[in-house]
Amino acid sequence: MPNFIILSDSSCDLPENLKQEYNIDVVPFYISFDKENYLRENIDININDFYNKMTSEKIIPKTSLPSMEDYCNYFKKHLDNGLDILCFTLCSELSGSYQSAVNAANIMLEEYPDRKILVIDSKKATVAQGLLVIEASKMQKAGFSLEETYEKMEKLKHEGIIVFTIDTLEYLQKGGRIGKASALAGSLLNIKPILLLNEGVLEPHSKVRGRKKSLSEVLKIFDEYIKEDINKYQIAIAHAYCKDEAIELEKNLKEKYNINLSYPIFDIGVTVGAHTGATAIGVGFIKKFDA
Repeated sequence: MPNFIILSDSSCDLPENLKQEYNIDVVPFYISFDKENYLRENIDININDFYNKMTSEKIIPKTSLPSMEDYCNYFKKHLDNGLDILCFTLCSELSGSYQSAVNAANIMLEEYPDRKILVIDSKKATVAQGLLVIEASKMQKAGFSLEETYEKMEKLKHEGIIVFTIDTLEYLQKGGRIGKASALAGSLLNIKPILLLNEGVLEPHSKVRGRKKSLSEVLKIFDEYIKEDINKYQIAIAHAYCKDEAIELEKNLKEKYNINLSYPIFDIGVTVGAHTGATAIGVGFIKKFDA
C-alpha cells in the first residue's frame, strides 16, 4: 500500500461513510451567522442545523477558509506517523483554501524535509470535488504512488463538472460569488437559473420557468456533456435541503440511462450551501481514473 494519506477541505461534501471507506481526512471550513463566532463545518454545526437556521432566520451566513495553522495541524499528525500527503482543495477561483494549504505545506516541509506534501487545486466543489477525491483513493488502493496519483488527478480534474439549479441568486449575489452568473438575474416570475461549475468558474447556462422544468433541464445538460460512454464516469446527485427532489432526480437519471449509481446522494455542505441557499440541487460527474 502506498505510504500516503489523502486529505481534502470540507467543501468535498463526502458523506461520512465514504470518508471512512476511502480513508479520507477532512479539514473543515468555518461558518458564521454573526461575523464574530465561527463554527467548524460538521464538527461544531451539522448540515440540518445550518439550513434550518439559514432558512428560518433568513440569515446570509459567511464562510471562512481553513487557516494555514489548521492545515499545519492536520499535516503534522500524518507526518508524525511517517505518511506523505496528497491534499485537495476547493477551486482557487472561489476560495483561498488552496493557497492556505500550499503555504502550510511549505512550512511543514521545512520541519519534515524527508516527507512529501502535494496540494491539488481541484477546480471543483462539493460533489465533483468529492468524486475526484474518491478516484485518488481508488488509485492509492490499486497501488499507485503519491506522484502517479497526483499527476493523474491533475489531468482528471478537468474531466467533469457540476450542473445545478437554484431557486434564487440572492445568496450568490450577497456572498460575492455570482460572477458571470449575474447574466441569469431577472425579475420574471418563477424563473430558475441553471448553472455550471466548470474549471473553477461559475457559469450561467440557461434559465427556465418553474422548478420541475429546471430539474429536467439539469438532466438535459448532463446529457450534452456525457459524449462518451457513460460508464467511463463516476456520477452522483447532490442537494442542499431538498432531499425528496434529489431522490426523484436520481430516479430519473437511473431510468434514463439504465444505470445504478455507485454512491449515495451527497448533501451540499455549509461551505457551498452558504452561497447557493437551501434549494440547490444538481448532478456532478468526473471521469474514472482508469477509463
